[in-house]
Amino acid sequence: MRAWTRRLLVPIMVTGLLATAACGSDEQPTGNEKITLNVALFGDFGFKPLYEEYSKAHPNITIKERISDYAAHHQSLISHLATGSGAADIEAVEIGYLSSFTATPNRFHNLLDLGAGSLESQWLPWKWQQGLSTDKKTLIGLGTDVGGMAMCYRTDLFKAAGLPTDREAVSKLWPTWDEYVATGKRYKAAAPKSYFMEASGNMFRAMVEQAPTGVYDDADKLIVDSNAAVKKAWDLTVDAIAADQSAKLAAWTPEWSAAFGKGTFATIVCPAWMTAYIETNAKDAAGKWDIAAVPGGAGSMGGSHLALPKQGKHAQAAYDLITWLTAPEQQKKIFKATGNFPSTPSLYTDPDLTGFSKPFFNNAPLGKIFTASAQAVQPQHQGPKQGDVFNTIGAGLGRIEQGKQSADDAWKQVLSDVAKLG
Repeated sequence: MRAWTRRLLVPIMVTGLLATAACGSDEQPTGNEKITLNVALFGDFGFKPLYEEYSKAHPNITIKERISDYAAHHQSLISHLATGSGAADIEAVEIGYLSSFTATPNRFHNLLDLGAGSLESQWLPWKWQQGLSTDKKTLIGLGTDVGGMAMCYRTDLFKAAGLPTDREAVSKLWPTWDEYVATGKRYKAAAPKSYFMEASGNMFRAMVEQAPTGVYDDADKLIVDSNAAVKKAWDLTVDAIAADQSAKLAAWTPEWSAAFGKGTFATIVCPAWMTAYIETNAKDAAGKWDIAAVPGGAGSMGGSHLALPKQGKHAQAAYDLITWLTAPEQQKKIFKATGNFPSTPSLYTDPDLTGFSKPFFNNAPLGKIFTASAQAVQPQHQGPKQGDVFNTIGAGLGRIEQGKQSADDAWKQVLSDVAKLG
């Protein structure tokens, strides 16, 4: 996500659990006692205006936010839980790491004990289930957003390459990933000086996320070596690399950010949250970007939960804050401001959300597009080291792109490196 700082995709360049239980305090504020709640996030979740709103209604509460990048944030949380100190009152956990923590729920306050059980119907059923421990007795986090996928593309680059620019016509170019790569070959033949996609690893992950079963089976066994869907995604991604379709950009680097506005590449796998990065980094390209359907029809990439480590001193106050931050009205505000799409289905019939569009994306109906995408998601089991597995595979694809390994040798190393993850 951010190194992916907001949501986990699979960057081309990547940097490569838990020990004893941590004890915490159940101390709660009394009366008008002034307390501080620390919130640790990876990247900007768009919460700052909401903190101001919340603090006006709760003048005794001060909210302090600390932000780090994706990998550093989660590794720090793992370390803090293992050592018993340093965790924030509220910690964001991305789906790529969530199963690592639901497997050891004793390190977190059980949100069911704090009253969350009555809120279950607020979330998509699969989003709620993701926050539950293996035995389903502990809820460690409340869902923020979901990463329903689409495909963002540059209309000006498509036009120059002789491809259609209307979003419905573009969607028809690639009902499957094979046809997406075939379209990329057409694009490269007509526009050899630019690239069809920004990073091949994101295509790979999108394909795997759409499969009924991904890199883990339902028993948390790694199946990278035996799942035909994973190997098919690898082989097709290698085909795209061989056709020089990828710009080989490492996410969140200055080069990656600049490429959105420069027209370096024509398409990017586009979970809802990605729209904010495009708009931020391509201010001079307003109206040139549009949004089409993702090949394969649906899928979710990314999405997070807010969890309360037991180290936190004010569990009830922290719980009250995260229930407010993740309530439908707040999720809708965040979507309209940042693009992070709500995980609360009561909004999916709200005209204020479904009718939302942005001139920047050629007036694409973002609310309609991402509502349909979220509703079509077939949830996939996420294993305990999901993020590490995708990073390992992404590193293998990067070695191919950099000319450091053949595809066969990279695949062999990937399988060896994944096996070491256990």
